[in-house]
Amino acid sequence: MNIDLHCHSNLSDGTLSPKELIDLAVQREVDVLAITDHDSIACYQEIDLLTDRIKIITGIEFSTTWRNSGIHIVGLNMDLQNHDLLEGTRRQSAARTERAQKIGQKLQKLGFSDCFEGAQRHSGGGQIGRPHFAQHLIDIGAVSTMQQAFKRYLGAGKAGDIKEQWADLGEVISWIRGAGGIAVLAHPTKYNMTRTKLCALLEEFASLGGEAMEVISGSQTASVTQSMARLCQQFNLLASCGSDFHSLGQPWAALGMAPKLPANCVPVWTRWQ
Repeated sequence: MNIDLHCHSNLSDGTLSPKELIDLAVQREVDVLAITDHDSIACYQEIDLLTDRIKIITGIEFSTTWRNSGIHIVGLNMDLQNHDLLEGTRRQSAARTERAQKIGQKLQKLGFSDCFEGAQRHSGGGQIGRPHFAQHLIDIGAVSTMQQAFKRYLGAGKAGDIKEQWADLGEVISWIRGAGGIAVLAHPTKYNMTRTKLCALLEEFASLGGEAMEVISGSQTASVTQSMARLCQQFNLLASCGSDFHSLGQPWAALGMAPKLPANCVPVWTRWQ
């Protein structure tokens, strides 16, 4: 089966509408899809969860911090009407707006005007993320590419790297579990942690009720996949996989094109089959 449990629509920092995302998934013969917008479940108001074209699993990607590092936790197969989940998304949405305003202020001090307003326009009324600021910086000629915007102004340690407003790790996991879902550590290789630190994160994540990790995130080498599979087994976690798709033209995060999970992993979807 072709399963993609991590992707984004234009209601967070993706470029396709929820419907367009599902159309693309069907075109690429994806069997099971979870749209995991940042701190938002608004995409599920625009699609039919009971469509016979593809199996849809509810999802979200929450932002949190651990030892001063920004961490993302995917929630899968949740009850979207759960009070705790709805309260959590409300709080995170407010935190995202606050963060966006702070990023705008920081960029203003660097000499770039109307950054919050520009990012807001690019968000199309959805959650405002750093890619929207990056696009504004491209629009005004401050940078020429997304990569340049993050390297100079929005990436780790730069002016736009603001993360102190998020709910803590345990609380985020409790929102997901309270809604009957499974908490998944997203893209563990993207945090640039040492092996020792990543193991410490996984240990605490599991102790707080986290049940799975992404063994595969987008395009990655077989050696990375095997390394993540060993960690998954070491901490007795279920294995998830996803493209982390945001936009067409990004082959490293192409929807429905992620490698298959190793045979020695227990897939997260065994929990709802």
